[in-house]
Amino acid sequence: MLNIRVTANREKCSAANELVADDPTVANIVRLTSSGATDILLFDVARENANAIIAALRDLGIEQNGSITLSEPLTTISVAADRAEAHAPGHPDDALVWEHIEEQARGNARFSWSFVTFLVLATLIASVGRYTDQPILIVGAMVVGPEFAPIAAICVALVRRRGAPIPQAAATLLLGFLAAGTITWALWSLAYLFGWIDYTTATTGELTQFIVSPDLWSFLIALLAGSAGVLSLTTSKSAALVGVFISVTTVPAIACIGLTLAVGAWHEAWSSLVQLAVNLAGLLVAGTATLAIQQLAWRRFGRRLSAD
Repeated sequence: MLNIRVTANREKCSAANELVADDPTVANIVRLTSSGATDILLFDVARENANAIIAALRDLGIEQNGSITLSEPLTTISVAADRAEAHAPGHPDDALVWEHIEEQARGNARFSWSFVTFLVLATLIASVGRYTDQPILIVGAMVVGPEFAPIAAICVALVRRRGAPIPQAAATLLLGFLAAGTITWALWSLAYLFGWIDYTTATTGELTQFIVSPDLWSFLIALLAGSAGVLSLTTSKSAALVGVFISVTTVPAIACIGLTLAVGAWHEAWSSLVQLAVNLAGLLVAGTATLAIQQLAWRRFGRRLSAD
């Protein structure tokens, strides 16, 4: 179940109350009136029908002078809520609440210093992993890397036809990659200049050679990871998202670009760049396709729910 709070003037709050009063997927309706002109309406709604309810509330123009707030409780102990959930076919975990997804995408598209910091740290860890040929460090760097968030934001914007977040998310991704690659290159260049590292060690490593060896499998894995990543975000399965981070080699590829440029290994730097491009393409294609399929399925589901 989702908790929805409507804050609006008395007239619109009354209209919202009438709208949800007879809906079988809505439960526990509470209206709070005030001495002023603004009232509050609280109710629970089954996740599967949340999109229809939110769309109807927006048609009333509530967000123009008031607000519609969504929250998801950890547990709802209520017979009425259970009854409302039973009237909504399907499983709550499979439901897509588009307003929540789009709001999350807008947040993920915005540039932040925390995003750059995590990406730089992840890239540095991965570069050490490549130099020392330690796969465990590569895995750790993949988990730390936050790059999937703006990628998912682009996928959502494409499917929902909201063009505004796309340039913002692309710029966030590009600036993050440039910052991480440049800092990694600068630090390894200093190490190479002072003789702390050598060319051979920087360009060899049987256990981490896959980073500089892009192939068809790289693209296929990125497709699978992109699909899993979007599903994990839309269904709130954060544990699955960690698996996505470990599957794709975006951060290790940036790390190898910085490391190999520092020692003048141009061929491996180019191979790492190709690896990065292959992974990004796979993530974007699969993520967008998965969201499009979900959107189509839930449109049909919504029509069936309305017919019932």
